[in-house]
Amino acid sequence: MQQLPEPFQSIVARYQGYLSAERNRSVHTVRAYLTDIGGLLRFAQESGVTGLEELTLADLRSWLGSMDAQGQARSTIARRAATVRSFLAWAVREELIETNPALRLRAPKQEKTLPGVLSSKQLNGIFETLRAAATDGDPIALRDTALVEVLYGTGIRVGELVGLDSDHLDVDRRTLRVVGKGNKERTVPYGVPAAHALDDWLRRGRPRLVTAASGYALFLGRRGGRMDQRQARSTVERLFAGVEGTSATGPHALRHSTATHLLDGGADLRAVQEILGHSSLATTQIYTHVSVDRLRSSYEQAHPRA
Repeated sequence: MQQLPEPFQSIVARYQGYLSAERNRSVHTVRAYLTDIGGLLRFAQESGVTGLEELTLADLRSWLGSMDAQGQARSTIARRAATVRSFLAWAVREELIETNPALRLRAPKQEKTLPGVLSSKQLNGIFETLRAAATDGDPIALRDTALVEVLYGTGIRVGELVGLDSDHLDVDRRTLRVVGKGNKERTVPYGVPAAHALDDWLRRGRPRLVTAASGYALFLGRRGGRMDQRQARSTVERLFAGVEGTSATGPHALRHSTATHLLDGGADLRAVQEILGHSSLATTQIYTHVSVDRLRSSYEQAHPRA
């Protein structure tokens, strides 16, 4: 993040401490919040604002308008507006400002987009490619097979995946202990294919990569350290590049696919919410829209009077 204007540095440093210590936000989340707030404060200073107490609703609207003029996505503008509302509400509670100028701030409505979902046929093709690559026991191929099987078999986030340790596995019950957003723990089941892939990786793959730096990390990089999110994303994106007829990109598409296929198969919405680790049922409900959309598409293709 760029250097903040001098009048605002101490305030933002206090807010950073609040996010980390009191709200228990991850390093990644705190960095994102501070980047958004820094963008506003630099914009405000360029407009002549010298202190937080001088910030007005008009300044905030101008800031959002400048992003819209730059062609920023509505989702990005909405997220930044929400971040600033939270920041200024905190500033009022801390008595740094008397009133919150963001109370009447309205961000543009986000466009509703359905997540990319892979079909069972497409997924089977991916798994066949992975199994073929792993036949000679190459440790990276074994790791990648286990990685994709776990992502699809559990629906966990990529950040949760790379944070897994070996003792997070309960092999007998076929469950994973996952540490999700806000350091909340949950237990997630996985199926037989993922169990076989994990067993192969732990017996034949991981021992060939493990080093003193590996610790208890379940998934390792080529040099033996804990695999990071960038490596996991690259692995999945490389596999998706060979799949035709899908808008799915990256590990999150596997999470979308898991949720959609569970609901298509008759799973209870609350159970899917628990598996995915959503704090709100409304977040999980988007996948019901995906399922209905697929149902309508099938109906229109098959019914003679559709």
